[in-house]
Amino acid sequence: MTAPFRLNDSQREAVRLLGGPARHILLRGGSRSGKTFVLVRAVVIRALKAPDSRHGIFRHRLTALKASVLRDTFPKVMRMCFPQVGWKLDRQDCVVTFPNGSTIFFGGLDDEQRTEKILGLEFATVYLNEASQISYGARNMLLTRLAQKTGLAVKEYIDANPPSMGHWLYVLFESGIEPKSGEPLADRSLYATMILNPQANRDNLSEDYLASLESLPEREKRRFLYGEYQSVVEGALWRLEMFRREAAVTAQSRADVAARMRRILVSVDPSGAAGPEDYRSDEIGIVVCGVDAAGVGHVLEDLSARDSPAGWAARALRAFDEWGAERIVAERNFGGALVEGTIRSVRAHASVKLVTAARGKAARAEPVAALYEVGRVVHHGRFTALEDQLCHFSVSGYRGPRSPDRADAMVWGLSELMLAGRGGMTGWSSSGFSLAR
Repeated sequence: MTAPFRLNDSQREAVRLLGGPARHILLRGGSRSGKTFVLVRAVVIRALKAPDSRHGIFRHRLTALKASVLRDTFPKVMRMCFPQVGWKLDRQDCVVTFPNGSTIFFGGLDDEQRTEKILGLEFATVYLNEASQISYGARNMLLTRLAQKTGLAVKEYIDANPPSMGHWLYVLFESGIEPKSGEPLADRSLYATMILNPQANRDNLSEDYLASLESLPEREKRRFLYGEYQSVVEGALWRLEMFRREAAVTAQSRADVAARMRRILVSVDPSGAAGPEDYRSDEIGIVVCGVDAAGVGHVLEDLSARDSPAGWAARALRAFDEWGAERIVAERNFGGALVEGTIRSVRAHASVKLVTAARGKAARAEPVAALYEVGRVVHHGRFTALEDQLCHFSVSGYRGPRSPDRADAMVWGLSELMLAGRGGMTGWSSSGFSLAR
């Protein structure tokens, strides 16, 4: 005879939290700690409570969501917790329908057409699965759809293996700061978080699996076993407390902020990306930096994106115009002729300076990090992705998962503004040129 299904103690505590007054709830923790199971179960309960209600479960990539949730966790939840409830799956649209007319929409955020479909719907619940992979902008887009009127209070559910402290999840849920503006949350009581870890779910895990987590290197163990945010890498050049902040720049404040600057540059760290869908390639780092009359550096805007050559060139030139920048600084190493030709194809007379990476990333970054150490750089708002990359630089190299495109662009810009000709630029070989020639 099959034993009756029971939630573990941590899951029962999570259920109480999910049904409480908080509107935005994050369950974070180690790998296979039961987060996804309890959240899918909560979404199903809400769907069954409110006839004709609509709920959404989202992940960065639809293929991953199908494999892990739609084909695995969701059927398991229905079989173990709701064996008496029928449901029908529309495989083409990835929509589950219940007998009471309620639906659960399973969506990926990596495709423009799928995103447009999401924008045409309203939900009573949105659930972000593996949110460490989801951008803050995509999350905010989903919140605009959290508007369906039912008998339920609208809810945002989130799960994640905790990323670094520079990620928007940490800033929002742990620090109580709105990541984009840098302002404190207006009502922090609407946000709640708790940890679920594999040890509490050991009845559903093999001892070998738990042993494999125990044997991970310390940094990975802290994330995937203990569910801890990654502070920074050992010997990091940047730490979160080093970031001085002013208000984020808006269209209304840009002219006033620009007027305070003695010089402004747009710096570009190009990649080989063919377009927005080229996920095999890194993003193109595009960062606007300035220096004021007191010699303080300012990181004004991060416009980095995965884009086509024409797309990133247009983006950089638009920033050049909006900020009244004196020039664009671009790294030569990824095909100097390509960089020059790309920008020339969009605007023949742009002022551009190519710089050459004669030293490694960490060696180039150290003099800039020293400026932060003494409080000589200010960030206008929170640049979560950029700051996360900076916190992965150590004296022994870059420890992040992919290329630090945003950080590289920022380093080029601040180095050109604050260190060129002062002995801090050893190893730089730069050549200015005019595209008007």
